[in-house]
Amino acid sequence: MTKFSAKCSHLGKGVTETVNRFQRPLTLLAATMCLALAGCGRAPTFDILGSFFPSWLVCIFIGIVLAALVQRLFVRLGIDSHILVPVVVYPCFALLFACVLWLSFFR
Repeated sequence: MTKFSAKCSHLGKGVTETVNRFQRPLTLLAATMCLALAGCGRAPTFDILGSFFPSWLVCIFIGIVLAALVQRLFVRLGIDSHILVPVVVYPCFALLFACVLWLSFFR
C-alpha cells in the first residue's frame, strides 16, 4: 500500500492534507495567470482606409505635423534664427507632441 492510498483510506485528516498540499501551487498558478492575462486587452488601433494602424504610429505622425507647424510659426515670428540647434529642438517638439497626444487619449 502506498503512502498516498494509506492517507486516503481513512476519510478524515489525510484527504484534507493532500488537498491542501496541491491547493497552494494551483492557487499561485491561477493568480499568476490572471496577472499575465490582464494586459491582453484590445490593442489601440485606428482603421484608416481598411488598414489597422497602431495608435502610437498615428500619434507620432500627428506629432511630426505639429512640430512642422511650430517650425513655420517660429519662422514667421522670427524666433527660428535664435534657436541654436534646430536639429535637436524640432524632433524634441515632435516627441513632446506625440507623447502628450498618447497620454491624453490612451494613457
